[in-house]
Amino acid sequence: MTKRKKIAVIGGGVSGLAAAKAFGERGHEVCGFERSHDFGGVWELSRSYPDVQTQSPKDLYCYTDHPMPESYPEWPKGPQVHAYLHSYAEKHDLAHLFRLNTNIKTMERRPDSQPGWTLTVEADGREWTEDFDFVSVCTGQFSERKIISHPGQEAFVARGGQVMHSSQYTEPGICRGKDVVILGGSKSATDIAVNAAQNGARSVRLVYRENVWRVPYYVGGINFKRLLYMRAQEQQFNQWGKGPFQRLVAAALKPIVWMNFRGLETILKAQLKLKKHNMLPKVPIEKEVSCAVPVVTPGLIECLDKGMIKPVLGSFESYTDEGLKLTTGETVPCDVAILAVGWNLGVPFLPQEYQNKLVEDDGQYRLYRLSVNPDLPDMGFVGFNSSFCTVLSAEMIANWLVRFADGKLKKQPSAADMNENIGMMLDWRRNERPAAQTYGGLCSAPFHFKHFDELLSDMGAAKTKRSNPFAERFSFPSAPAYGTFLASAPQYRAE
Repeated sequence: MTKRKKIAVIGGGVSGLAAAKAFGERGHEVCGFERSHDFGGVWELSRSYPDVQTQSPKDLYCYTDHPMPESYPEWPKGPQVHAYLHSYAEKHDLAHLFRLNTNIKTMERRPDSQPGWTLTVEADGREWTEDFDFVSVCTGQFSERKIISHPGQEAFVARGGQVMHSSQYTEPGICRGKDVVILGGSKSATDIAVNAAQNGARSVRLVYRENVWRVPYYVGGINFKRLLYMRAQEQQFNQWGKGPFQRLVAAALKPIVWMNFRGLETILKAQLKLKKHNMLPKVPIEKEVSCAVPVVTPGLIECLDKGMIKPVLGSFESYTDEGLKLTTGETVPCDVAILAVGWNLGVPFLPQEYQNKLVEDDGQYRLYRLSVNPDLPDMGFVGFNSSFCTVLSAEMIANWLVRFADGKLKKQPSAADMNENIGMMLDWRRNERPAAQTYGGLCSAPFHFKHFDELLSDMGAAKTKRSNPFAERFSFPSAPAYGTFLASAPQYRAE
């Protein structure tokens, strides 16, 4: 018999909702904590910049039992995703499990020597501690803003200039008639650049350190989900854990794979006019694909063509009386500086002694299956397995994690098993696929199928692939199909 546990779920976004449902379905007592006033994580409306939309098509950005509405566009806008998450919470009666406006300050091992953790909780001006048998950390990779500054910034602001993180850009009117300079080359940076240019900015400059490959929503007129999300395509990248025979096959197919990626690069160069705009990357695309590869913002190429957005290879050096000096030596006019520099990856409420066990000196995370660390018992992470189909990834790992916590995996790993696998994955990221070090190594893309295969195998699922072998090999991951795969795993309920 599986003992019922008291579970803390920290975070009320995509991953927190998936974890609350997974643990609740198994009969556990779930207590969710969300520091904001609402569910949604990065999709909570006060955190979303104008015109934000998903990078993934709607049928790749959904839970297994809850498709996005047919009325939604292929790439839903932020408010639509926010409404979708609320509908999922309502469907599974998850709202009552969460305490909103509630912050976790720290967590320590329980003082009574029982398994689990003691959380220090803060809400409504008061603070208290609460014991839990297991903690599911669902804060994701976009929780703590990365804050940077440059010389002269205080004087720039005193003169009426504005400096903000990309997540604080919620009103396009602030750019009307202004000279706008954006630091960063991610999708959020290009989204804001296009929005500012189309909303009356006097000038818009996009300043970034290096050119990267970008993927348009349609590659040569074909929805990219039908080209880049296939098991067949995924297997052309240098995956982890290849045996001797797999390495032999990979070597034999190397010329064909090389031609495939050169063909893709040729299409992208022409379609995105990369040479014209001095945005051609130096690294081959197959070596760069990871969660950091941005999708092309609609309207970006048109704005570049018209000169409404000027790309600059460089960075900020300092604010001056004349504007903003760049590392190129050029000083450009600037009224509004927007820092699309990302987020600090981490678990700020986890004391340093535990963080030292979790993170290597080079920033790589020691996580088995991107979820658990053998030196941090009674806790795990949901949503740290970032991917191009984030919602499905979170749901898959949440179902894996509850079975891990209950000792119900068919392949329940020992500490030695986990450490051996972690070591292998760290070596693979550092020596075979450096692009996989993105976000501290917490990215399963582009290896969605392989990651999900491992999770399903661990869970003992009787069904792990679609019955149609052509669809399984040449089509994108199907959320409803993965729902049937999860249902084929042994079921149980804690008491």
